[in-house]
Amino acid sequence: MATRDFPENDWLTGAPGPDVDVAQMDAAIAEIFTNHSEFGTNLALIVVHKGRIVREIYGEGVTAQSTLISWSVAKSITHALVGIAVKDGVLSISDSNLFPHWHDERARITLGNLLNMSSGLAWCEDYVDESISDVIEMLFSEGDFAGDHAGYASAKELEAAPGSKYMYSSGTTNLVTRILAVALGEKNGSSELVESFMRQRLFEPIGINSAIPKFDDTGNFVGSSFVYAIARDFARFGYLYLNDGVWGDNRLLPEGWVQYGRTAVALDPENGLEYGAHWWMSPEDPGSMTAMGYEGQFTWISPDRDLVLVRLGKTDNELVPALREKLLQIIRSFPAQGSEIGNDSTHG
Repeated sequence: MATRDFPENDWLTGAPGPDVDVAQMDAAIAEIFTNHSEFGTNLALIVVHKGRIVREIYGEGVTAQSTLISWSVAKSITHALVGIAVKDGVLSISDSNLFPHWHDERARITLGNLLNMSSGLAWCEDYVDESISDVIEMLFSEGDFAGDHAGYASAKELEAAPGSKYMYSSGTTNLVTRILAVALGEKNGSSELVESFMRQRLFEPIGINSAIPKFDDTGNFVGSSFVYAIARDFARFGYLYLNDGVWGDNRLLPEGWVQYGRTAVALDPENGLEYGAHWWMSPEDPGSMTAMGYEGQFTWISPDRDLVLVRLGKTDNELVPALREKLLQIIRSFPAQGSEIGNDSTHG
């Protein structure tokens, strides 16, 4: 990999290069921040090009030090944590028999099936109608599994054979984080080992100091939904993936893990995007990968443009497609160079 800048205590900043369509970029940014009826409320937007922040804008009442919610961007952070555990040899994507009470066909579910959202477990990922929503029930209800997100998700029955059906599920990610905790030797009710692992093996090596991960009442990391951080630190996370899991001279993620994340296994019927292993792919930006969350959270990695874009805010679900198209205008303001990330290694 060519020598390049990595942020140390803080990001380098600079002006966009002469090959960037600055007028198009700035017009799109201005529209995002002023047209609330079409794009919702924007809290933060950062554009990193060639290792330097070239645009950084915050909404009313928000500063560079404001910690903001990830929502499902945390799923992609979970992908990174699992990758580190795979590199350490304590997990494999072929692992099965993942929970002691899965004595039936659920024992065939692999960690890879969970990362690809293809476990076959029944689930309803609805953020509006709490009467049918498993994700609202899991995260917020006072029912039988209150405070035990993995317990709620692991009690679900199969509705399809493992590996045969894509079903986006926040419950799935909280199963993954419980599996990670067990592999690390975490005791039930504790989060000490997992939080230490997150900070020492992922956050601290790439300079993320603001991250606040949340844990449920059993001590399990709520990897489906809850990491708070400043926008610049979400950009650091994206920059790690832009650089194939390498930070400076240190490889944090195993070779091929980034490519594994962005290898499509399904086309989501709701948003028309491809899904890989806890990452989204945008066909309009070939080779890209995006961590996306509820209300329009984006950490968009565009390797061909040597670009990371972070957008944090509050946008109603029906407005997110228009927001995404406007973000794509920003990305297309930068020239494509035809670079590649990752490789074709597999992880067994």
